[in-house]
Amino acid sequence: MPAPPSERPSRRPRRPVAVALEYEPGKLALPRVVATGSGAVAEQILQLAFANGIKVREDADLVQILAAVDLDSEIPIEAIVAVAEILAHVYRANGAASDQKESS
Repeated sequence: MPAPPSERPSRRPRRPVAVALEYEPGKLALPRVVATGSGAVAEQILQLAFANGIKVREDADLVQILAAVDLDSEIPIEAIVAVAEILAHVYRANGAASDQKESS
């Protein structure tokens, strides 16, 4: 019989983890990890992204892979498809935003 909820060990809330990527088509072969952190550092990375209009995506599995990559290193092969999908989404969103600004 499981212990009542009050007697179960409490789980600590998960600390946020964030990874920032840089990619310049034609200049870089693959995106590079330019910042990574957890807790307060992750929150700062996210605040900077939001303040600068950078698109953010939550993906717990992908962030774990990318957080293990050394800074200024290219993303690993295992992450290429997921990152490509994110970049495609970002480029579409940025294109839509540009189209709206031009028509205003």
